[in-house]
Amino acid sequence: MQRYALRDDQWTKIKDFLPGREGHVGGTAPDNRLFVDAVIYRYRTGIPWRDLAERYGDWKATHRRFRRWCESGVFARILGVLALDADAEFMSIDSTSVRAHQHSAGAQKKNGEDQAIGRSRGGLTTKIHAIVDALGNPVALSLTPGQAADITQAAPLLDQVEPDAFLADKGYDSDALVATLEGRGIKPVIPPKANRREPRKTDFALYRERNLVERFFGNLKQYRALATRYDKLANTFLAAVALVCVLFWLN
Repeated sequence: MQRYALRDDQWTKIKDFLPGREGHVGGTAPDNRLFVDAVIYRYRTGIPWRDLAERYGDWKATHRRFRRWCESGVFARILGVLALDADAEFMSIDSTSVRAHQHSAGAQKKNGEDQAIGRSRGGLTTKIHAIVDALGNPVALSLTPGQAADITQAAPLLDQVEPDAFLADKGYDSDALVATLEGRGIKPVIPPKANRREPRKTDFALYRERNLVERFFGNLKQYRALATRYDKLANTFLAAVALVCVLFWLN
């Protein structure tokens, strides 16, 4: 088996969700597994697409096909299916910033499209926001420019999940968010900010489990082309993050 390639058991779990599978509209692609392995290898090592090994075939065809899958949301759909088995005892939210390489800038702007690249103290950056379940598996993702506040993604990501308890750091301490959680019957486990006149009680024993989302981001950044963003388009980068999240579910 090639380095970073899918194991047989991993491939078996996802092959029936991919375009080009046997019986799928549009014909059968005999190299689906090789193609997915090529994309994984590229993002794990961080090499330019044109430097893909010859065993993966023509790099232009691989990149073109990957872009089609990004546009159609293939990996996001697979992640959504796997996330149906999430452990909802509690879920944790957080974000991490990644430096945007100079090659990631310059995408053509169409209809005011936002490519989720902004300026922060670290220069050009993108923020990856994620919710993980009680086992540390990712269940919801989004991207924003690096200067965006974490709290802006809490509501849209929360709409995708239904945990018993919701763990977050002080950056998410908001009356509106807490009210939303309580209105849905979700226990908020969010330490109050120091400037609150009447601090809320917090279950700090449960709050310690928030390390799961920190560990998730640490594992995510083992993939070189995610630790630094090289992709110009936000949907390409988000699709790659979703693919790696799928791999975490398969491990």
